[in-house]
This record gives sequence, C-alpha cells and structure tokens, in this order.
Amino acid sequence: MSPRIALGVGVLLASLACQPTPEPPKKAPSSEKSRYFGGAPDGKLHVYFFDVGAGEAALIVSPSGNTVLVDSGPATAESHLVNRLPELLRRELDLVVLTHPDPKHHGALDAVLKRVGARRLLEPQLPDTSSAYDALLGAVGSRGVQVFSPASSANLPQESVRLQLEDEVNLTVLWPRAPATPLLKGASDAEGRNAANSIVLRLTYRNTSVLFAGAARAETEEVLLKNGLLGNATLLKVASPGVAGANSQGFLEEVRPQGAVFSMDEGLGRDAKVRDVLTRYKGVGTKAFRTDVNGEMHAVSDGKQFELVLQRPTPGEPFASRRVVFPGVDPRPALVKTVKPPPPVVKPPEPPPVAKVEPVPARGTPPGRGSEGIEVDDLPSAPGGGKTAAAPPVKKTSTSPVSGAYVASRKRGLFHLARCKKGAKQIHDENRVYFTTREEAAKEHMPAKDCNP
Repeated sequence: MSPRIALGVGVLLASLACQPTPEPPKKAPSSEKSRYFGGAPDGKLHVYFFDVGAGEAALIVSPSGNTVLVDSGPATAESHLVNRLPELLRRELDLVVLTHPDPKHHGALDAVLKRVGARRLLEPQLPDTSSAYDALLGAVGSRGVQVFSPASSANLPQESVRLQLEDEVNLTVLWPRAPATPLLKGASDAEGRNAANSIVLRLTYRNTSVLFAGAARAETEEVLLKNGLLGNATLLKVASPGVAGANSQGFLEEVRPQGAVFSMDEGLGRDAKVRDVLTRYKGVGTKAFRTDVNGEMHAVSDGKQFELVLQRPTPGEPFASRRVVFPGVDPRPALVKTVKPPPPVVKPPEPPPVAKVEPVPARGTPPGRGSEGIEVDDLPSAPGGGKTAAAPPVKKTSTSPVSGAYVASRKRGLFHLARCKKGAKQIHDENRVYFTTREEAAKEHMPAKDCNP
C-alpha cells in the first residue's frame, strides 16, 4: 500500500492503536492510467513553485510519493494547472492547503480538484470569509474531501500542529495557533485580518527546509518573532511582497533564507515597494528568484541540500545559472543582526474549563468526517506496515466572551455573534453559552438573522 499523510500535534502519538480500514473501491485501471502521468518516487523531496502570475501555487512531493498542494492559484491559472499537475502526480492529491481565503490563493481550486482530486483540505477557518469562499468549501466537502483546520490539542495547547508526510518529512503549522493564541485583529478590514491570519508552514526534510509564508503581514511576522517560532530556512516562499510592512528587516534577519521565491507578474515586478523588498533580501545575503522572470521553479532535496532548477535563467546570466545548489548547513558567515528580536510573549495560565463541548466537523466537512485533522484509521499503512496515530480530540469550552466568538441561550435554539448588539445582548448572563467556532454553535443551534452569524 502507498504511504499516506498522518497528523500529529507537537510530537506524533505513535503508540495509539489503529483499527484496520476497509479498502476503498478500486477504479478501473484504464481510467487511472489516463488521469495521472507522474513518474515513480525517487527517494528525494520535490517542491514545484508554479508560475501563476500574482498568485500562489506550489506542489510538494515527498520521497515516497505523498503529495501536498499549497494553494491553487488564481482563476487565470486554471488551464495551466489542470494540465501541469497530472504530469507530476501518480494519484489524487493527499492534501491541499489553502493558506488564505483570497481568490489569488484558491481561484483555480474547483477546476484542479475536478481534474486530479484530493483526499484532505486544510484551511485556516477564519470568521470574515466571503460567501463565495464558504460556498467553495461546501462544494469541496460535498464531494467527499475532508475539510479541517489547524487546532492544537487540548493536552498540548502550546505545541504546533505537525503534519507528517512520512518519516523525516514534516509540515509544521506555525500560524494560526487558535485557540491557544487568539487570531490577530490589528487590521482595519477583513482582507487584512484574513491575510495576517493566513497559514504559515515550515516544511522540513533532514537538514533542509522551506518556509511557506502564506500571505503573512507585518503583524504576523511580529507575533512569530515574539513566540520564537521562526528560524533559518534553506528556501522561503515569499509572502505579500507588495504590501507595506511585510518582509520586515527583523523577519528577514531571523529567517535568512539562502534562496527566496517570489510569485509575481510583470506589473508587481515594477512596483517600487517590491524593489525595496528585493533590496532587503539582497542585504541579508539571500538570492531572489521571480516567477515572472525565471518561470516555474523546481527544488529537489536529498536531505543534505536543495538544488533549485529554474525554467529560465535570469536575463544576462549564463544558461548554467538555471541550477543553483543551497546546502542544508548554511555556509555563509553568521549575520550581524540590526534588529533586536522582540521579547517572548509570557502567556497567563489558562482558566479551568467550565463545560466540555464535543468536537464538530469543520466547514464543508461531509457527515461522518471529523475536524481534528487527518484520520489515520482512514489511511493506508505507512512505510514498513505501521500506522501513525492521529492527535487526541480538541476539547472546547464554553466559559466567557474571551473563549468564544458566538453566543447562544440555553433556553433558545438560536446563536448570535458575541459582538452583536441586538439578540446577543438580550441573553441573560446565567443563560449564556459561548462557542469558539461557528461549527460548534451550529451543532445545537440555528443561526439568528440579526447579525448573520
């Protein structure tokens, strides 16, 4: 059986027993052969950074052939991706990660999934998403794709959620970290708040690593620095190069990638703010590569080094410059940092829970699917015949407005936004029940029509 992805929180709980799962129905061989054209796994980690203009799309292929699509690009990339992805895949995608509910990150998703399929989808589950994005997730879930969100275990609330693709290959969710750490609310508009709370991932394979910064903004970088969640990365998928404040000097000095990949079109490439960002990267000794100049990029790691292959060399450079090697152990001299890192955040002790609410499916999840992450019992065996157990269920509480974004009355069947000045304010204190997510509230209540929760 082919190995699949297993979910862990902080550390993998490999000692938990797993029950055998019935084999899924097999498709006709002729259909499978005509759908996917990728080659056999070669024992190396592959990361493809697609040229999708001013959007985001990258494919991870593990040494054993497990696959993760990080964002699916804008709608204008549909034609390219539905033709390019089958050339690289041998079966449906194991996981799709939507880092940000913005069309530049998910516009081509529907077409991509119709063409190549997927088993799981990870998304940040933010409160201010558009109706079009919510409808997209609902449609994805109705097709049998399990939709889930990164949520730390109640037993290890401060540990990062870790997705193990296989032995020594891990994806760690650095942000968001709800409910242990509240979402960022500094931006004045929903688009800015969603970008600041987009998923930030760190991919590691032995001595090599890639940081996928999602759509991180200045406030995202600041909280990651404060919590000591960043570190040197071999490669960086750059976020928000044209947004003021993003890619700060402190962030660049802390990550200090050897190579940085910019996904942009010609218009963004002429932006003065982007040129300033490129200058800052050069100042910390990072080689920058742009999809509008270099086209698609293919990074290959043997665990000791990354070799980055460019579709096109940078103008004025020899053809041989298409291949650049980045050692896993950074050979550059230590950087004298000009920005002092902010002091670490000291978290107050968590109050004891008052009530326990059973976990509920995430948005778009079909009935019978959980939201705690990838269900190991539903996966084929890992290499060597063993299985890796999933994280324990997330325990959710109803205590105070701090712990929930939604509120309901124990005596009525409706729920409201906690900040709503209409129905929510009319509930007596002794009857109030708070929920962290909309899915929790919808399990036992219907949405009220006052504030459109």
